[in-house]
Amino acid sequence: MFSQLLNQLDPINRTIDNLELTTFLSEPYDASDAYLSIKPGAGGTESSDWASMLLRMYQRYLDASDLKYEILDLQEEEQGIKSATLRIKGQYAYGYLKGEKGVHRLVRISPFDSNARRHTSFTAVDVMPILPDDVDVEIKEDDLKLDFFRSSGAGGQHVNKTSSAVRITHLPTGIVVACQIERSQHQNREVALGMLKAKLYELQQQEKKKELKNISGDMKNISWGNQIRSYVFCPYTLVKDLRTGQSTSDVRKVMDGDLEPFIKAYLNWHANGEKPLNVADAE
Repeated sequence: MFSQLLNQLDPINRTIDNLELTTFLSEPYDASDAYLSIKPGAGGTESSDWASMLLRMYQRYLDASDLKYEILDLQEEEQGIKSATLRIKGQYAYGYLKGEKGVHRLVRISPFDSNARRHTSFTAVDVMPILPDDVDVEIKEDDLKLDFFRSSGAGGQHVNKTSSAVRITHLPTGIVVACQIERSQHQNREVALGMLKAKLYELQQQEKKKELKNISGDMKNISWGNQIRSYVFCPYTLVKDLRTGQSTSDVRKVMDGDLEPFIKAYLNWHANGEKPLNVADAE
């Protein structure tokens, strides 16, 4: 009887937790859909594999949530991925995921090292809001370089028969965006332009506020000193957010998509002024 009562309370507690979280989501575009991009950094093959592990982690998290996603662009290689971009839809998608932006560090015994040595890898995650149409961001056609290529992901017979995928390079800034999920060049171009618009908006906000903690600033170097979270597989197991101090020794659970404690901790920390941890606490 008591256990049945506890089971009935669980959804009520989850609803209360969610309501509490939404009180933290009052910034511009927190309620918007989002783009989430993953790009490996320092570490070579190790980092590419780590990027694919993070992609799986976010997919697991999204599959278990009320949010929906689709892969807009996925550049694969033999031992991992070169880059991936997801479009995430749902209420407060950007607000919930904005704290995932930053460099994620992995420490493990390398499966690619015949001497079984410990390696450190870095991968960057970028999160941007999908901006409404009325947000004014000027994009000049002369500033764009367009490349067309064949889609490499799943998509039926249409894929790999026509060069429908689109990559856009913004020449003044060097920003590169790509989309290959839609059926036509025109559709992929429009989606890619939407991503470019979001990235250029980020730059505008940086110029106005002169800091990197706005909606989504330019990514720092994907290497030591810039990580927001560490995932240690060896010689002990630990996942620790270096901003909030949130941690767990259950690495497998996190890699299977259990990000809720880290998301909640970030939103609470962000809402309370992002008070820095002691250096000793962050390591």
